[in-house]
Amino acid sequence: MKSEDLYRAIGAADDALLERSERNKYRRKNHWWMGTVAAVLALVIVGGIFLHPGSSPMVTSAYAICEAVYPEMAPYPNEMSDDFEQQYEDWRASVQAQHQPEGYADGLEPFFAASIPQFLTGAEGENRAYSPLNVYLALGMLAELTDGNSRQQILDLLGVDSIEQLRTQASAVWNGQYRNDGATTSILASSLWLNEDITFVPETMQQLSDTYYASAFQGEMGSDGFNQALQDWINAQTGGLLKEQMQDITLDADTVLALATTIYYQAKWDSTFSEENTSPETFHALSGDVTCDFLHGSSMGNYYWGDQFGAVSRRLENDGGTMWFLLPDEGVSVEELLQDPQAIDFLLSGETWENSQYLTIHLALPKFDISSQMELREGLQALGVTDVFDPDQSDFTPMTQDLSGIYVSQAKHGVRVAVDEEGVTAAAYTVMPMNGAGAPPEEEIDFTLDRPFLFAITSDDGLPLFVGTVYQPVT
Repeated sequence: MKSEDLYRAIGAADDALLERSERNKYRRKNHWWMGTVAAVLALVIVGGIFLHPGSSPMVTSAYAICEAVYPEMAPYPNEMSDDFEQQYEDWRASVQAQHQPEGYADGLEPFFAASIPQFLTGAEGENRAYSPLNVYLALGMLAELTDGNSRQQILDLLGVDSIEQLRTQASAVWNGQYRNDGATTSILASSLWLNEDITFVPETMQQLSDTYYASAFQGEMGSDGFNQALQDWINAQTGGLLKEQMQDITLDADTVLALATTIYYQAKWDSTFSEENTSPETFHALSGDVTCDFLHGSSMGNYYWGDQFGAVSRRLENDGGTMWFLLPDEGVSVEELLQDPQAIDFLLSGETWENSQYLTIHLALPKFDISSQMELREGLQALGVTDVFDPDQSDFTPMTQDLSGIYVSQAKHGVRVAVDEEGVTAAAYTVMPMNGAGAPPEEEIDFTLDRPFLFAITSDDGLPLFVGTVYQPVT
């Protein structure tokens, strides 16, 4: 991925109008061990799910002008500890403190239901994945940077009547997803990367900090130091999973602004697959049969079904979330399933789906490691967000008064998801430069994912972190 393909200057600045911002004026300290990425007047989203718990490296930066402060959580206790019960109570209390009132995410379903098929269809047999929640928060931040019709189009897509309503809901989403307890990590991070010659609106910066826990960094665009800080932050945030893809991401000297949001999530299967049960089997890909390793595990659980699919789920430990697997009925394609409102409704309903039966499920799941990359611009335009891509129509005055003609020139989204015996590992980024089967038997069922299928990874309260299609496992 070439940096010139990702980041293009948007608009020209009159140097006589530009004043250097005071670097420490709105500074807020935090333990910044999770970072984010950036682009030109660009929106970059990076998300990840990581299997093994562990702290990310501390990312410090001489370029920080505002750093967010995250909530503190009690660590998950050591089961051998003498005061395990008290530690467990403290941990549970800190988890409960992050829970949001029932219905806090109401109204997001139309955005998820519209964007999931929009960005997953048309893959023509290629694996594809998308992070709905990550894109939601990025668009929310983009709304803060815009005004007029540019903002209204984003509000309409996200299903809110006002920027104030969006702020309330986005803040609840952020806090509702936050976990950092040593057992499960789920953090939605955001940042702005600013040209040191550009002045910014402090009220907007403060709003982004308050609502999205956004940090801001300002430096010499195109310099080795600023680019290195960006790359270090990306790698820290994604656990190095996308290191090879991200190493060429740099900001050009004429970059105006970079906006970045990320998801970092790590958890293990609640019940791991035994390596002894892994065996090579046939996967019936559209291009022909391939042999790959299949994971095997049997457990009691709910089997779900719709008119054109069957589905099962696999829990991640310590209330860390769920991975869902939707298998189209014989003769039904993944593309058809994505266009089936019932299937999308199931993805957003999960455990509340009416057609279900509790039984023994013998799951056979191919180990897979898939990567996909897509351009979101046309999809967002189809969903009604058009003005931010048009220099003659866009309005970014809430962020800076120094420039005009600012617009989003690209919207790139890339995701990697891998599944093995221990759990799920995934990462995603998005760049927007601004320059089954019917009712089951009574007792048990064999659920074998040996042909193209749909998957979703949801948080403990059911919000979609990643959704994707597997046409052919890659190991």
